[in-house]
Amino acid sequence: MSKKILTIEDDISIAELEKDYLEIAGFEVEIENSGETGLLLALEKEFDLILLDIMLPGVDGFEICRQIREKKNTPVLMVSAKKEEIDKIRGLGLGADDYITKPFSPSELVARVKAHLKRYERLVNTQTPQNEIVEIRGLKIDKTARRVFLNGEEKIFTTKEFDLLTFLAEHPNRVYTKDELFKEIWDMESVGDIATVTVHIKKIREKIEFSTSKPQYIETIWGVGYRFKV
Repeated sequence: MSKKILTIEDDISIAELEKDYLEIAGFEVEIENSGETGLLLALEKEFDLILLDIMLPGVDGFEICRQIREKKNTPVLMVSAKKEEIDKIRGLGLGADDYITKPFSPSELVARVKAHLKRYERLVNTQTPQNEIVEIRGLKIDKTARRVFLNGEEKIFTTKEFDLLTFLAEHPNRVYTKDELFKEIWDMESVGDIATVTVHIKKIREKIEFSTSKPQYIETIWGVGYRFKV
């Protein structure tokens, strides 16, 4: 899906130039020529990045940037013909991500936009990591939240039941003996305690199998141990 960019620029020729080059680069661009309508659009709709001119009729770019930052973290790239250092400092101090001075080359603009989009994506992905999920034929194991769902319905597991199920599901089609499973999950050598594995397999099957006599997930390999089928 194309990234959406809002350009708030009162100079129509510059706005159209920005739009043309950004669209060639694969972006979807919307233009607003006044500060008031640009601010409303920036606050009401979702954009991946905002190109914001400073000198705008009505509401200037500084005020627009300030109000955007009160509600959103959308990357803001300020654009201006003003070259004074104080304006750059003010814009960045209000929360702008970058400041580009007119006249600029279209290639520089596109490069800056791409760089800030990548930076923002990395930041968002770092802040909101995805849960680690194991999903097999309707069985969903959320390792991060330690929750198990079967066809959308949550099943309650004890700590060791969850650990045993997860281990088998992450190593499908491999046969494990009871001794191996006991050592792996309980972290000790089995000394007459491998019946614990049998009991836990039975409890797991009761929660995830449609028929415990004909298991679809965890099958018994007679004389050897257990295997998770995929």
